[in-house]
This record gives sequence, C-alpha cells and structure tokens, in this order.
Amino acid sequence: MPNLTLTYPLLAALSAVLLPFAGFLLSIALGKKARHGTVAIVAISLSLLAAGYAFAQVWGHDPIHVRWHWFTIGQHAFHVGLLLDNAAVLMLLLVCLIALPVHAYSFAYMKGDPGIHRYWAYLSLFCFAMLGLVVADNLLLMYIFWELVGFASYLLIGFWYTRDAAAHANKKAFIINRVGDIGFLVGIAMVYSSVGTLDVQALFGPQGVFAAPAGADIPAANGKGTLTAGWLTVAGFAFFLGAMAKSAQFPFHVWLPDAMEGPTSVSSLIHAATMVAAGVFLLARVFPLFNEAMLLVIATTGTITAFVAAYFALTQYDIKKILAFSTISQLGFMMTGIGIGMYHIALFHLVTHAFFKCLLFLAAGAIIHEMQHMKEKHGLAIDPQDIRYMGGLRKRMPITFATMLIASLALVGFPLTAGYLSKDALLVHAFEWAALQRGPVSAIPYVLAIVSILTSFYIFRLLAKVFFARPAAILANKGVSAHEAPRQMLVPMVFLAFCSLFPLFTFNPLNDGQVWLLQGIAAELPTLPPLRLLHLLVPILATITTIIVAVVVWRWYIRGHYPLNTTGALYRLSERQGYVNELYGAAIVRPLLKLSALLWWTDRHVVDGIINGIAAAGRALAGITTWIDRHIVDGAVRLVGKLAWGAGNVLRRSQTGRVQQYLALVFFIILLILLYLIFAQA
Repeated sequence: MPNLTLTYPLLAALSAVLLPFAGFLLSIALGKKARHGTVAIVAISLSLLAAGYAFAQVWGHDPIHVRWHWFTIGQHAFHVGLLLDNAAVLMLLLVCLIALPVHAYSFAYMKGDPGIHRYWAYLSLFCFAMLGLVVADNLLLMYIFWELVGFASYLLIGFWYTRDAAAHANKKAFIINRVGDIGFLVGIAMVYSSVGTLDVQALFGPQGVFAAPAGADIPAANGKGTLTAGWLTVAGFAFFLGAMAKSAQFPFHVWLPDAMEGPTSVSSLIHAATMVAAGVFLLARVFPLFNEAMLLVIATTGTITAFVAAYFALTQYDIKKILAFSTISQLGFMMTGIGIGMYHIALFHLVTHAFFKCLLFLAAGAIIHEMQHMKEKHGLAIDPQDIRYMGGLRKRMPITFATMLIASLALVGFPLTAGYLSKDALLVHAFEWAALQRGPVSAIPYVLAIVSILTSFYIFRLLAKVFFARPAAILANKGVSAHEAPRQMLVPMVFLAFCSLFPLFTFNPLNDGQVWLLQGIAAELPTLPPLRLLHLLVPILATITTIIVAVVVWRWYIRGHYPLNTTGALYRLSERQGYVNELYGAAIVRPLLKLSALLWWTDRHVVDGIINGIAAAGRALAGITTWIDRHIVDGAVRLVGKLAWGAGNVLRRSQTGRVQQYLALVFFIILLILLYLIFAQA
C-alpha cells in the first residue's frame, strides 16, 4: 500500500481540489450575500496557487500516490486517494488557469443578474468536480466526480431556468450524458470483476495490469481470473461510450450546441478545460486498456466527428453555436490523436485548445453583451447572438477584435500560435500513422486536412461578418454605435490571448519537437516512423490553404461576391445540422412520448380503472352492509328494546299504590277466572 503521509505537493493538490468546494458551501450558506462573487474568486485564486505549487513539485518527477481505506463490502476493500503524475498536475493547473479568468470575466458579464449568487455557487461546484476528477487515483472515485461534473453542468446550462430553451437544453445534456455514463459504469464493472482492482496506477501504469502485450489475455491483479482479448475490446468500448457522450462525439454531439443556452462565461468553461475535456482525459488515463481494434474505432469516430461538426459550423448564424460546433470538431481531432496512439499530442491540443477556445467564447460574450445593451437601449428587434445583425465592430471594439483574431488564428493553426504547434503535430503524426495502415482508415489524415480547411472557412466567415462587413441595416438606420467591453472583461481576454501564442509552450514557434509539455507526457509512448518531409510540407501547405481561404472569405463576405446557392441540399443539410435532431425526434423522442402517452392512458383507464372499479364495488358492498346493519341488525335490537320498554311502561302504570285499585283488579281477575270456568264446563 502506498505511503499515507501527506507531503507538501499532496497537500497542495488536495487544497486545490477542496478550496472551490469550500467556496461552494460558503456561497450556499451566504445566499444572496454572495452575489458579489468574492468568495468564489478568492477560492479559485488560492486553488490556482496551490495547483501551481503541486505542478512545480511533481512535473518531470515520479508520480506521487496516496490513498486511504474507504469502505469494505465482504472481502472487497475500496480506497480513496490522490494520484499526482504529469498528466494529473497538468490538468489540475489548466483547469484553475482557465477558471480564474472566467471568474474574473463573470464579475462584469453577470453583473445585475438576479440569480448571480446561485451562479457563483454552481461555478465553484463545477470547478471542484473537474479538479477532483483529474487527481482521483481509482476508477470509482473518477466516476463519482464524473457524475458530479455532469450534475454541475446541468445546473449551469439551465441557470436561466425560466427560459424554456434553457430548461430543455440542460435536460437534453443530462439525459445524453447519462447514456454514456452507463458505458463508463459497465466498463468499471468489467475491469473490477475480471482484474480485481480499480487503482489507476495498478491498472494503467508502466508496470500495471494492462501493460501486457497486445492481443494477450489480461491476468487479474489478485491472481484470479483473466480479461480475454474479446472482452477487452468490449470493456474498451464501454469506456469510450462514456467519453463519447461527455466529449460530444458523433452521434452524441447534439447536446453541446443546445448547451449554449447557459451564460456565455459558462460556455467558455465547459468548452475549454472542464466538462468536454473530461472525456479526452479519461481516454488518455485508461489508454493502455485499448487494443488495436478499439483504437481504430476511436480514430474513426473522432475523424467523423471532426468533419461533421466543421461542416455544420459552415452555415450557422448564432455566434455561440458556430463556436460550439468548432469545439466538437476540435474534440474530434483530439479523439483521433488518441486513436492513432498519440494521446500525448491529444492532451497537448486539449491544453492549447482550452486557451484559445475559452478566449473565443469570452470575446463572443463581450460582443453579445454589447449587442444586448444596444437592443435594450434602442428597442431593436434583433437577436444579439445572430451574426447577421452585427458588422463593423472592428473599429468600435478593437481590443475584442484583436484578442478574437489571435484566438481564431490559433484555432486554424496559424504560425506563431499555440494551435499551430498542437494541430499541425496531430496532422503530421496522423499522416505518419496512416503510412502504416491499409484500407479506408488510411484516409483519416486527408479528412483531417479537409477539416482544417473547413475550420479556416467558418471562423474567418465569423470574423468577416462580425468585424469587417457593413453594419446590419437595422443598426445603421438607428444610428447605433457599439462600445468596447468593460475592463473587467478585457483583462482576462488579453491574458488568454497571450496564452494562445507560442511562448507559453516553446521558444521555437515552428517546431513542436521542443515543446516542454510533450516532453513531459510522451516518455513511455512508442514513436511512429518519422517522415521528415511531412514535418515541413504539412505546416507549409496548411498555412497556404489558410491564407487562400481567408482571401476567399474576404471576397465572398466583405466584397459581396458570394457565389453559392443557399437553397441547395448541401447547404440545407449543414444549416439543419444534418437533421440529426429531427432524426432523434422521429426515431426516439416521439416514439417515447407516444409510448409514455399509451402507458399514461393504460394507467389512467386500465390500471386505475380496475382499481377504481374494485374501490366502487367495495364502497357499494360497504353501503349494503351499512344499510343491513342500520335497518335490520340495529332495527331488531331497537325493536326488542322498544318491546321491553312498552311492557315495562304497561306494568309501571299498574303500580299506583292505591288499595282500592288493587282490590278492584283482584276482583276483576277472579271474575274472569269464574267466567272462564263456567264457559269451559258449558
């Protein structure tokens, strides 16, 4: 058993996890007095300091593991503990590093909201859940925090619960994630029943149970039983099912665009380093579990998701939904990275994506905030999130424009950005992996290259319509002028813009081989045969195509030379998001509603009818019994009583106390007797 002594890094990590939870409890206790957010901001700030210390002490060193006995069922003992390795402390620091700017941004963005005290409490709970997930040392504890992340996201997505759209969105997210969570739970059960332990290090560490050669049966840690190669694939798919729902992989992606009904600051946190990142982190954590067949499934699913989401983003007009589909597409990239065996690069892209995607949402929130202000001030009939009602904001909101431009360039993988290092690394390694494959899967890197082009198109389209195009007619006619976002919102955006550039990860902006992050988490991974030409050719071609796409977007959306037919089938397919929601509605939702209506009718008219009939018969029988009891039984009793009362009353009247009456009565009786005797003898 690992040493139970809490060292300073362990204390720091534990503090980083528990401080947001303390902030949650204190915010709940204070109620509306916590509306200023001081408690939540102080908690996440201290958590960031603790996470930074834990990172500095653990990164590049041997993992630190501590655990305590939790409970025992029969002969099975379960433990709770912390596992601090490079991946854990990296995610611990990342979550805090993203959450703090979001908290600071929320101070201005959510100002004046009547439910702001609930917002701060939910945000602290969300951070606690994700931080607990990344340092959990066993699968059961991970699952508990996994569910808590889902619950906290349910609260935040439906924060404005009086809106029907928000209420539907959080239920949709919750239900779809429960479907995936069943897979995660089944995977945990399969691993424990077959192998006999849930300890992450004992299962997936360098000397863990799953370090066996590919295709071999996995022996149990307790020496009893094995997990055969076939069941290993099933167990791997069960874990992947959980990650598919949490990280919005096709076809479970439909909840994420609807999750935009929550506050934009919440969207930035969900899409950056918390909920959707949990699925990718889980697969990286249990990576040794996956055999070659499952890795192909993961890579294929990720590629399909990346393409489909990018295709859907091309024609959307809601600024947040464009970014939501962008997140889904980038998560597909990460999944593909795991599927090709390069989970360290997938984690690297997760980190870079966290910064620039959080920045994209915060910039979008600044724009929406200003559009909402103009709508209320001038009584405009506009949707503040529709990019068709924007335009010309580049000069009015220059800092927002500059930061969003940096984030967009990082998204497309333009040189000098962090996205260039991680995204091009994924593309290059995908081509190297495909060179060893046969069949349709060898087309995966080419599909990812197409996705990169689509990514450039939809994000440049967004920039063009929001910042460069002419202002919408309704705004121009009203003489409306936008203003820059408040300083409390701009400072976090500027910080994230810096983190979206290359200096945070390497001093060489054009070589991912010198990224310190990759060197820290890739030591035990097999390397692919390097194709040197690809390391030069892919980035150059990607940059050239990005510039070409920018020119095309400029010509189409700014110069007005738009050549496409917006009524075509492909356009409608993209605009309606592939009709996936309609398909779910027709194949699942409406049949379930009809089944529910049938069951309700059966319950109301059959089950309740039988029960009500039995009750009516019982009441009728009770009525008959009551009548018999009242009129026959009680009547007979009352009749006997009345007869006794009458007889007693008659006899009572004969007792007068007068001797004359008694003598007359005796005389009358004797007379009757004599008359009887006379008539009897006659």
